[in-house]
Amino acid sequence: MTETVVVGISGGVDSAVAACLLMKQGYRVLGLNIRILDTPDEHPSLAPSPLLISDHADYQFPVFSLNLSARFSQEVIRYFQADYLAGKTPNPCMVCNKKIKWHGLLEGARLLGAERIATGHYARTASLDGRVRLYKGLDPQKDQSYFLWMLSQNDLNKTCFPLGELAKEKVRELARTFGVRAAEKKESQEICFVPHDDYCRYLELAVPGLKEKVAGGDIVDENGKVLGKHRGYPFYTIGQRRGLGLSSTEPLYVTALDQENNCVHTGNKSSLDTRSLTVSGLNWINNKSLDEPVEAFGKIRYRDRETPCTIAPLPDGQATITFHTAKHAVAPGQAAVFYHDEEVLGGGFISAVNRDR
Repeated sequence: MTETVVVGISGGVDSAVAACLLMKQGYRVLGLNIRILDTPDEHPSLAPSPLLISDHADYQFPVFSLNLSARFSQEVIRYFQADYLAGKTPNPCMVCNKKIKWHGLLEGARLLGAERIATGHYARTASLDGRVRLYKGLDPQKDQSYFLWMLSQNDLNKTCFPLGELAKEKVRELARTFGVRAAEKKESQEICFVPHDDYCRYLELAVPGLKEKVAGGDIVDENGKVLGKHRGYPFYTIGQRRGLGLSSTEPLYVTALDQENNCVHTGNKSSLDTRSLTVSGLNWINNKSLDEPVEAFGKIRYRDRETPCTIAPLPDGQATITFHTAKHAVAPGQAAVFYHDEEVLGGGFISAVNRDR
């Protein structure tokens, strides 16, 4: 019997090519377009979608839609706002992958009677000793494994990544071969629900009275000396230099955001360096838990370089991370993700940073 795969269809070139590749390999493909910015549906259900992915008759397949706008608002938008109001820097794409995309795809597969799901992410999986391992995509410029550390064994066991061994140029070439309508579509790096990627303006509009509530707090230096007033701590980011409105004999950078005291801390560039941080919500992909310290390579942002670190477990899904060399401008709320060679070991959200002195 032909195996059925539900493919997440975003409207972009990657997901379309992933679906066409699976069709070429003989799978029965059903597309699922997850709607996250529509009018919320109190009882989400599958509905036929008019999306046509390819103009080539051999690569046309049914597409369904699933309105998860209410869940997206609850799980992603609220998290995004709450993290900024807590003085953190959120990463909504990671949370969306786990709580919206994989949730929706697995539910869609269940309803449609499919055995597996697939996405257009540049990542790879392999089974070893009864466990599924997650690996980087082979194209180092497009590898998206950093955004997938929250996935569980159950998620990965039913997932395939058709683009994991391909370079972006090859995907574009295949898109033209398959007659994909989005073949020349440009990629967007913006957060999908934040217009023009202006998160400050978004927060002002989304949180009534925010600007009046948080404006006017102190900007202080490393010794606690007040240097000026800020326009609201959520509107600053760790490592920011421009837009502080300060005059100083040396460049000053935002080093910490203190939500409790409505304070923005600043210091020189070297004060942004740290070797030690704490993560929470640790997900160890190949094991149920981390029981003893391990050596790995870690990165603290998508385009960061992986460097050696020691991961020491703490209670309640936390861990202390000690990098062998300093990381720069580490922001609470971002994710630390850990690797061994090409394998993604797991990750966690940065909850505390210990600045080197």
